[in-house]
Amino acid sequence: MAQWKQVQMQVQFLSTKTLNELYPQTFPMDVRCYLANWIEEQSWEDIVMDSPEQEARAVGLLEQITSLLQDLAQRNPNVVEKLRLQQFSRNMSVFRSQPLQLVKTVQDILRKERVLLSQTVIRSCNARLLFQVSPVSHFSPSPAQPSESNRDVDVLVLKVLEIQSCRQKIHQLQEELNWERQNFESLQGDNGLDPNLSEQVVKLQSHIQQLEFNGKAIAKTRVQLLQDAVCCLEQCQSRLVQRIQAWRREQHLATIGAPFDDNLGPLQTWCEQLFGVNLKLKQEVLIEPIAELQEKLGLLLQTLVQSSLTVDKQPPQVIKTQSKFSTTVRYLLGEKVAPGKPVLLKAQIVTEAQARNLGQENVGELINNTAILEHNASTKSTCATFRNMSIKKIKRADRKGSESVTEEKFALLFSTEINITGCDTPFRIQMISLPVVVIVHGSQDNNALATIIWDCAFSEPDRVPFVVPERVPWKQMCMTLDSKFTSEVQTQRHLDRFNQHFLAQKIFDKPDISGDYSNMLVSWAQFNKEVLPGRPFTFWQWFDGVMELTKKHLKSYWSDGLIFGFIGKQHLHLILQDRPNGTFLLRFSDSEIGGITIAYVAPSENGGRKIQNIQPFTKRDLEIRCLGDRIRDIELITHVYPDFPKNDAFKKYYTGIPCGFCMFSPCLRGFPLGALVSSHSPKTCCSGSSIVCSV
Repeated sequence: MAQWKQVQMQVQFLSTKTLNELYPQTFPMDVRCYLANWIEEQSWEDIVMDSPEQEARAVGLLEQITSLLQDLAQRNPNVVEKLRLQQFSRNMSVFRSQPLQLVKTVQDILRKERVLLSQTVIRSCNARLLFQVSPVSHFSPSPAQPSESNRDVDVLVLKVLEIQSCRQKIHQLQEELNWERQNFESLQGDNGLDPNLSEQVVKLQSHIQQLEFNGKAIAKTRVQLLQDAVCCLEQCQSRLVQRIQAWRREQHLATIGAPFDDNLGPLQTWCEQLFGVNLKLKQEVLIEPIAELQEKLGLLLQTLVQSSLTVDKQPPQVIKTQSKFSTTVRYLLGEKVAPGKPVLLKAQIVTEAQARNLGQENVGELINNTAILEHNASTKSTCATFRNMSIKKIKRADRKGSESVTEEKFALLFSTEINITGCDTPFRIQMISLPVVVIVHGSQDNNALATIIWDCAFSEPDRVPFVVPERVPWKQMCMTLDSKFTSEVQTQRHLDRFNQHFLAQKIFDKPDISGDYSNMLVSWAQFNKEVLPGRPFTFWQWFDGVMELTKKHLKSYWSDGLIFGFIGKQHLHLILQDRPNGTFLLRFSDSEIGGITIAYVAPSENGGRKIQNIQPFTKRDLEIRCLGDRIRDIELITHVYPDFPKNDAFKKYYTGIPCGFCMFSPCLRGFPLGALVSSHSPKTCCSGSSIVCSV
């Protein structure tokens, strides 16, 4: 009822002519008012006018309206209103022979109301700007305010209705003109016998001329309306195509953790509505063929049919040969597919060069690479699901220089021939997936993922497939690492400025870096081609190892802020040097992949303090004994930085009994490391805890 409440506020400002155009005699404004709540609860737009099976649904709605009006009449104590409601109920019988006409009438009324409200919103916004009145910051649009797509379609539908009205007027004028011409010819034949008829002949001739003039004027108006409607359709469809492309872009960015709403329902509705408008305009143009408009409508329809094919569920972007994977392709105009022969989609694998020209040559052998386009009535979606696809073998292109196989990008090309209801010829349509990297061994997965991350994060929306920059500003890289880390670990805690500072130091190999480094350029080679100085691994391999460890074993610790994370040794000494003995923090190891270490303040031999680091705990270590229990085992560490007692901070993570033998337990205090080594393994204690210290 929200829409009607807004319309009521505007009714007093509308002319009688506008109200008559808005509410026809067959469905007066009184009925709209009495049944406002019920009318807005029904799904009128879901009823397809061209579908005979929808007639039963329309009959049901007509019976409900009649029953509701009768019920209101019986309960109304006012005699005059009771009689009016009974009359309205009886008048509904006009729709008995054509129940779908009732649906069309209500659809038109609701659309016209939305257009009226949208125009009101625009006028009020213009007035606000004119008088320089600042809107309230927390203003949110009314739930009844139509979306951009709804407003576009409503305006188009009104234009089509106006064109149809012009056509009907022309037809009526032509019928009247034919009749009057016949009368004129009869009067001319009798004119010689009866001089009194001369005046009637002159009047009739004048009337015929007026009818001819009116017909030409309306025909001219109709042509102008057709041109305007096609132009409006072109603009509306351009916005739709841009939105579909934006959806695909958001789907791509989801790889690095960007938010993504995968609901294609609104876009499907938008596609179907524009398809309907196109066909109606096509019918109107056929009455008096206008070659230019026919050609433009044909091109718009072809674009719409092609753009409606999209990859709903992308294939894995790193695919191992001989491994099964699935993907789903959705057709947004699925309900418009002509019945008959099933639509078969075929998938091929193409190289980056072929993706630029949508070449048809298959460079690999795909198993189970066909699927039928099937309609799901419950979800109103039409999809082809490739459930057990597999790449049996792949033909690789010649590589340039030091390029590795994990840097080579492919794509899946989906294609089919489809027949659309209302269209004479079939359409050949195709769509490519996001880029994929094909590997033959699990050890290549990490480097392949680096290629995908770089492609996703730094590609331009309208790029040539699959071009990416060789260098990017650090601020972009930093945002990507943060987004990927939080999404992969599934945490709300982001990398702070200290973490980001250390990551910059590491990737640029500048431990003394300071100031603003956001515009420094990071190359692909620095990211995942060149190994870090003094290490056998690349920056990405190291960072990915940290993510994997955190995701599987440290998520809660990180989310609770108990892990400092990425920090260099210079910064570490700076913040711990004035802290009391036993103060510690948890940092990710920078010397090995997937390790977390404890840096702590310990007494030195000369009575001072020194910073020491325990050998990193790896995934294997934490599978044996969790981090919380390991921290409890080490009694020399007492307060987590800056000064929180460890038992308060980590108590909820303690699970098993304390370790009975550890170099940091009371029984071992004062023992030199050499004595410990001779009596017990320097690598692990009885619980598997790492105990060897290093500065």
